Amino acid sequence: MRTLCLLFSFLCAFAAIGKAQDNIRGAWKSDHGGVSSILLITPNYFSITSYKDTSFIDTMGGTWKSDGSKDVSIKIEFNTEERNQIGWVGSVPVSYADGKLFTNQSGGQRVEWTRVDNGDGPLAGSWQITGREQDGKMNTITPGARKTVKILTGTRFQWVAINTDTGEFFGTGGGTYTFQNGVYTEKIDFFSRDNSRVGASLTFKGKVDGNSWDHSGLSSKGEPIHEVWQK
Repeated sequence: MRTLCLLFSFLCAFAAIGKAQDNIRGAWKSDHGGVSSILLITPNYFSITSYKDTSFIDTMGGTWKSDGSKDVSIKIEFNTEERNQIGWVGSVPVSYADGKLFTNQSGGQRVEWTRVDNGDGPLAGSWQITGREQDGKMNTITPGARKTVKILTGTRFQWVAINTDTGEFFGTGGGTYTFQNGVYTEKIDFFSRDNSRVGASLTFKGKVDGNSWDHSGLSSKGEPIHEVWQK
């Protein structure tokens, strides 16, 4: 039920989206009762994640688009709390005012979302992994139902590994990042697989060429990785 409330809150948070998508694009944060909730919105993908201290709580997200009016259509691709919502498609009216997001959850609780960034940056957008080096050879990964998506705004990131056909969820992690002079550095705020990684900073080499991102360095386990991501 909590995830349904978050979904309703997300839908009702958008405002004048048909003509002002840039107004809501980016990262937003809400804190309540020690729980931090992060909402990431890119031009075609969104996610909502909640965590408390080092403990991951839940995440959900998927695709969205506007038809040019004040309605937004979304499709849920992952939901750790209510798996039966995966594949749900709906179109709802939206609202937005004064540069802030205010949402209502069940019981009438009013939630204020504070903007973290406006979604600008060379890495901002949603990416899918399309290549991974193994034994010195770059192997192609064809995006399909089973995929890894990385969502980045101007300062925050989240990756999620899912299967949209079966509803399986394999893991997620996220936090803050910087990308300067070909160096990508991320700090982990939540990690569903191993919360002992929370607080760690990881540094990678990065190069963006159009819609392709070459990414290499050491993983959170200290293992070498070399990946290619595509928008």
